[in-house]
Amino acid sequence: MKKVLFLAAMAVTAITAPSQNTPVYLDDSKPIEQRVEDALQRMTLDEKIAVVHAQSKFSSPGVMRLGFPDFWTDDGPHGVRPDVLWDEWVQAGHTNDSCVAFPALTCLAATFNPDMARIYGESLGEEALYRDKDMILGPGVNINRTPLNGRNFEYMGEDPYLASRMVVPYIQGLQSKGVAACVKHYAMNNDEEYRHQVNVVLSDRALHEIYLPAFKAAVTEAGTWGIMGAYNLYQGQHNCHNQTLLNKILKGDWAYDGVVVSDWGGAHDTDEAIRNGLDMEFGTWTDGLTMGATNAYDMYHLAKAYKDGIREGKYTERELNDKVRRVLRLFFRTTMNKNRGYGFLCSDAHYAAARQIADEGIVLLQNKNEVLPLRLEGKKRILVVGENAIKMMTVGGGSSSLKAQHEILPLDALSDACARYGVTCDYARGYVGDTVQSYNNVTVGRSIAERRPAQVLLDEAVAKAREADYVIIFGGLNKSDHQDCEGHDRTDYALPYGQDELVKALAAVNPNTVFVNISGNAVAMPWKDQVGAIVQGWFIGSESGLALTDVLTGKANPSGKLPFTWFTTLQDVPAHRLNTYPGTWREGHDIIDETYADDIYVGYRGADHYKVRPTFAFGHGLSYTTFEMGKATADKKSMNASERITFTIPVKNTGKVAGAEVVQLYIRDVKSSLPRPQKELKAFQKVYLQPGEQRDVRLTIDASALSYYDDRQEAWVAEPGDFEALIGNASDHLTAKVKFSLEKNLQ
Repeated sequence: MKKVLFLAAMAVTAITAPSQNTPVYLDDSKPIEQRVEDALQRMTLDEKIAVVHAQSKFSSPGVMRLGFPDFWTDDGPHGVRPDVLWDEWVQAGHTNDSCVAFPALTCLAATFNPDMARIYGESLGEEALYRDKDMILGPGVNINRTPLNGRNFEYMGEDPYLASRMVVPYIQGLQSKGVAACVKHYAMNNDEEYRHQVNVVLSDRALHEIYLPAFKAAVTEAGTWGIMGAYNLYQGQHNCHNQTLLNKILKGDWAYDGVVVSDWGGAHDTDEAIRNGLDMEFGTWTDGLTMGATNAYDMYHLAKAYKDGIREGKYTERELNDKVRRVLRLFFRTTMNKNRGYGFLCSDAHYAAARQIADEGIVLLQNKNEVLPLRLEGKKRILVVGENAIKMMTVGGGSSSLKAQHEILPLDALSDACARYGVTCDYARGYVGDTVQSYNNVTVGRSIAERRPAQVLLDEAVAKAREADYVIIFGGLNKSDHQDCEGHDRTDYALPYGQDELVKALAAVNPNTVFVNISGNAVAMPWKDQVGAIVQGWFIGSESGLALTDVLTGKANPSGKLPFTWFTTLQDVPAHRLNTYPGTWREGHDIIDETYADDIYVGYRGADHYKVRPTFAFGHGLSYTTFEMGKATADKKSMNASERITFTIPVKNTGKVAGAEVVQLYIRDVKSSLPRPQKELKAFQKVYLQPGEQRDVRLTIDASALSYYDDRQEAWVAEPGDFEALIGNASDHLTAKVKFSLEKNLQ
């Protein structure tokens, strides 16, 4: 319907407007800025007000009189969300709004492969185009500060450099299809519980070094057309209308020319919304029925109150015109871009992309005695255990919930693989978690109801494990409240549903026990040394069963690396070690002040700083082959602020099968005037090698890789002096070191 209305409006314009008066904004040969100004001066106050706030749950109006169609957003970032009714969260009941569910962004980050991010963005953009969506609400790049954050699975890990390198090609791929990205949630949305009330208190160094770099890269490198404000507060102001974050940093320092979109219900104050950088307001707790107006969307902060304030002289149109310019710019990049294609939905290429990303992102954490890959030839029986082998994970988790065209379950895919070898694939439930298979009126999958007592399930699994050649446990978390789910954080670090007892019991009777952890977060693993292998399986979407089977059977050689530190206990996590999470209620106010006392020491930076040995380090990930890194060299011994330095290291596949290794380069500042982490990731490259093949990997950095944010000067600084490049395949396995120096100060 949207396209029909658009074409009708264009036809009227073309008929009624004399050729000499044809609007410049309709001439796409003109520069966008000229077209924006032409359209702006033709708009009435009512039309300007209309385009800066929603008209339904997920759309805002265009300007029908001028031929601009309505603008449609849709939740991401892992697929195009099913349509809902105009003014309700209830599904619209369409039969043509299924999608391909792509792996969650934790898995994408674990690929350590920007090429996968580009493919991801392009594929998602094509699905969005087919569904007539103009903006995908994603990707997410908030930092994994605590493994209790229910929304970590939507983000790209703990390291700002890794997130930066992965978000740029994702945005470029998505926007190459004429669909806007809306990078979220800006900024410091690092926990979900009481997310509307958390006021983050942190140093400028931590803000700029840890929590902003991925957003900055999205703006200054990828040129994102949208940014979504976060629910939380900073400096006592909600982030959807925050003077420092939006006006000073985003639109000032970074010269951002796109739109700032409120998170749904994230706007709280009319004056702040007008003055502090919000451009498009969505979801301000209206349902069209309870606000005492015929159209409740008029009650938005950027609606009637704004228009009345202008007419009464309380506000001028200066701020409004800036917002409208940004919205018009967005229109010309999307809905008014006649070169946009039509997209594809659920294509073979999209499923292949989802599977490839999943194959590359699955992480082999442990593989004692080379239990994996499964050697099915000549075997009689494998046992699959666990609810997560039969539970669909594309539904639930909050706004990233999808109506996938299909989701291949691990049990089904493994059963098919076993059948090809004449091997029996048996199943035991083992435990019962959340048996709900629906979310927001989308229901999928087989019934997984179970009424047998926990002890009966445990005994059955143990008995079957004794007779099996392999035991594969699919456990971990799920996308239910207080697991990996928007709106709530986890309540503790342990596995839920009695899984620890199950794993210990199965490992005690079968040494070939493999635990596949399905989650977007780390979990406690007190039984780690008792199992043969551990695989991090993430939430990987439509092709999940196939991708997991690829890795378990060796069809795909695992090459994923952890995008976050897997701490052994919650008290090892710096945010919890320092008792800063979840903050304290401010006396007499409905506000929680959460002080980031961990400062710049997040993740592996904190593990180094506090001398904590994690269960699995950032960047860790094993393979079914072996790699050898030789001596690293640099093309110069010193550099100045305007130069680059390239490090070269030979990498050889010394094993018997083809595989990929991720070469990681960390920088250590030998001596600095301010405290710095012991090392920081500043370059990486994934290299694919055949057995016996050797290749030189070259990693280049400039002086920005040596910089820190000096909050005394409010500037990035690279001090002259000695540095070390530490190179290896994990943050705790850096086998090569090259010393070099910086000759000139960079500011």
